[in-house]
Amino acid sequence: MESPTCINVPRVPDRPVDVDVLFVNWRDLSHPEGGGSERYVHAVAEGLAAAGLRVTLFCAAHDRAPAEEVVNGVRIIRRGSRLSVYPRALAFVRRTRPRLVVDVQNGIPFGSTLVRRGPVTAVVYHVHREQWPIVFGKVMGRIGWWMESLVAPRIYRRSRYVTISEATRAEMTGLGIDADRITVVPVGIEPFPVVKTRRSPTPELVALGRLVPHKRVEHALEVLARLSDRWPDLRLTVIGDGWWEDQLRAHAERLGVSERVVFAGFVDEHDKHELLASAWVHVCPSIKEGWGLVVNEAGGHEVPTVGYRSSGGLRESVLDGVSGVLVDDLDEMTAAVRHLLEDGATRQAMGVQAARHAASLMWPETVRSFAAVLARSVRDSAATGADPELALADLASALDRVAIGLVRGHDGDDPGRADGGTGQQRDEDGHELLLHRGHDVRHLGDLTDGRIDGATTRRTGMA
Repeated sequence: MESPTCINVPRVPDRPVDVDVLFVNWRDLSHPEGGGSERYVHAVAEGLAAAGLRVTLFCAAHDRAPAEEVVNGVRIIRRGSRLSVYPRALAFVRRTRPRLVVDVQNGIPFGSTLVRRGPVTAVVYHVHREQWPIVFGKVMGRIGWWMESLVAPRIYRRSRYVTISEATRAEMTGLGIDADRITVVPVGIEPFPVVKTRRSPTPELVALGRLVPHKRVEHALEVLARLSDRWPDLRLTVIGDGWWEDQLRAHAERLGVSERVVFAGFVDEHDKHELLASAWVHVCPSIKEGWGLVVNEAGGHEVPTVGYRSSGGLRESVLDGVSGVLVDDLDEMTAAVRHLLEDGATRQAMGVQAARHAASLMWPETVRSFAAVLARSVRDSAATGADPELALADLASALDRVAIGLVRGHDGDDPGRADGGTGQQRDEDGHELLLHRGHDVRHLGDLTDGRIDGATTRRTGMA
């Protein structure tokens, strides 16, 4: 991934109302374990900053970036470690009194509502029920799930939520969160870099993501091993790094496929897309995904995805039977990959649809929809007696101006389709995909009169 444009800045003393919008997140995009969720935060934060808002991101420190810098208009402050970032963030919220806090809950809640009297919007990418015991073991996993499923909903009981898929929204309502407080704001896709790589002449699989247990890259290795007799030249490229890499290499050795696997590690954005363009099929065996940005990144190169239906978000990032295949277990995954390798016509047709679906996802629209939710959060807080020094009326108006851009259509900052098509054609493609999936599209005027709600208002096939 390319390094974002940034400048180092001297440490600025914290002072009240110095920040219009503060994002608190456990990682930023430059973090060694940063991924799709961090890309989402950065895209929204940078979009708000480009609109003239003073935006800060507070996250954990790491050795790949300085303690403070400005990246594309966003002030980034890095303090604490994987766990200590939480109390450090709360102290920062209390000390600086930002007008609005966007509290990104990656399983563990920051709990910004406990230390301030003002608007807080919570972001949940997916519910971590299955991941807690895998990553932290049974005991700590139960504590983590208790925090996520019982404590967090109470902490944010008066807050609005943003999530990125209807699947996650349904799980959140199952935790007792009011459905009308949850709005789905899907991910976007940045324009893909021009690549020189052509499709591999021999069958090639790709798996993209962090190398951690819950991504289950082992299943991609199993698929490779099971199909190796049928395709002696079949290979798998694993893109990404993480602390689970040694276990994956050992598993490849046990399966006898280590010479067929390329562990590409962490690569920059351009090299990532060169690798994706070479593949025939993208394998996504993750236990849980809020959406699955990797699906659309592969799809942009006409590479269909085979993934698990139970992961949640893939039920929306993969159009089952159209842009890829959703399966229920490893046997079905192996069979689906086998079919796509054998049937070139089906694979190519799904690849075309995957590219169309990716082209319908645009970050400017994500930013605008997110801004509309934030404006409602600000007005909710103002109506319940927030600190008058926060000047919330001005902030709500500024957020409205960001959101209005979505109602007025493409206003020059829409990069259009990834394949070079027009915005109008992109909308038509997206609407066609939306109809395929049976979703209802509400009128976009709802964004300006405060009626946007958890029913997901959007103009393309991004439900």
